[in-house]
Amino acid sequence: MPLTLTVLGTASPHPGPDRPCSGYLLSGGGAEVWVDAGPGTFAALQRHTDPARLTAVWISHLHADHSADLLSAAYAFAFGGMTPPAPVPVYAPGDCARRLAGFFGRADVDFLKGVFDFRDLYDGHDVRHWNLRLTARAVAHDTEAYGLRAECQGSVLAYSGDTGPCPALTELATRADLFLCEADVDRHREGEGPRPVHLTPEDAGRIAREARVRELLVTHVGPTLTREAAAARAAAVFGRPTHMAVEGGTRTV
Repeated sequence: MPLTLTVLGTASPHPGPDRPCSGYLLSGGGAEVWVDAGPGTFAALQRHTDPARLTAVWISHLHADHSADLLSAAYAFAFGGMTPPAPVPVYAPGDCARRLAGFFGRADVDFLKGVFDFRDLYDGHDVRHWNLRLTARAVAHDTEAYGLRAECQGSVLAYSGDTGPCPALTELATRADLFLCEADVDRHREGEGPRPVHLTPEDAGRIAREARVRELLVTHVGPTLTREAAAARAAAVFGRPTHMAVEGGTRTV
């Protein structure tokens, strides 16, 4: 089974009509992984697969626009008739289970163990599900955050998550067939310092060029930009095939 990316949502920092926040379905090598769970993506996920069949969930960081729909999944799995045959592994920063339990007004997390198996991400975390390999690298955001490198039968997809420019992101994306990269901000703010927390379109294009990726797919475009403008600006720096992620779009890597 080839490595396939399905775009569930791309909006930042909140969902819009027919545009959920960040979320993707990654399929390949016999595995199906929900990558980031932004608001609205659980509903979109159901257009493409039965959520009870998920092999794993992978969360880049715990900001709500990337993780809040874990709550929807918890309700569906526990009370909505979508109970998976075994608890679904959730790879996420270490505080994920506690935060999710807090939505239910619970201090303990044990009640979630029937549907989710929480496993902490860390820099260099590496796991294989069937023939799909997932590797995490810590990136430069204003909270604990990770980028993802997915490899399946010779194909490579890299995903930035949310990050400012950093060496780890370039390393993660090196020679990827498809680089799914945020282009959230129009420009870096004055006084932001040496480690901004998001990328401009030009940052995305430069990193793609330095990493020698084959194709760039721009996502997580913030409200000060249009997707079309972000993709065009990134392409001008990258100089190779550049496209914008659109909800419902599917790409074989």
